[in-house]
Amino acid sequence: MAKKYFIGGSPCSGKSTIAEILSERYGLQYFKVDDHLEEYTIRGAADNLPICKKQIEWNAEQIWMRDPVLQCKDEIIFYEEIFDYIWEDLNKVNQKGAVVTEGAAYFPHIMKKLHVPEEQYAAITPTKDFQISHYKEREWVPYILEGCSDKEKAFQNWMGRDSLFADTVCKECMELNYLSIVNDGGNSIDEMVQIVSVHFGLKV
Repeated sequence: MAKKYFIGGSPCSGKSTIAEILSERYGLQYFKVDDHLEEYTIRGAADNLPICKKQIEWNAEQIWMRDPVLQCKDEIIFYEEIFDYIWEDLNKVNQKGAVVTEGAAYFPHIMKKLHVPEEQYAAITPTKDFQISHYKEREWVPYILEGCSDKEKAFQNWMGRDSLFADTVCKECMELNYLSIVNDGGNSIDEMVQIVSVHFGLKV
């Protein structure tokens, strides 16, 4: 089967933009995990996977007003729960040719378990300041928090969750010898694409 190139990390880091550019520039298939999350959550709930069921059954107040540490823990377990669905669909796309795929689901410990070579995986995470500034620009954020009794606190919890998630990814990359790129806004998208292209061994 043709190669798979994985871009993991956390939200608001530039993963999607970089993956899209790589796909277009090098003629790679593109699989974006986020496009399928709703479907995978529904499947997981039907299969009685606990975090998937919680995602379906809980309201915004129950989800976002919790301690960020608990939210982060659940988020990691959620991606572990749905990973078999991701892998199944990714392999279907991979049958058509080499593929670049991105999503927060691609945790370093999962990549290591699947024996993904170091040169076929990179994680991109934002600094907390960069993350918050970009989330605040996204028009759909208020809709996600609709129903929370304290939207500002809910947003802070959300940002806390994603910051902890990013820290966990970076720590795992260091332990497992995978490339970790921290985006603080100092590098342009073109510069980050160059770094990932060279790491993946793609022609530049």
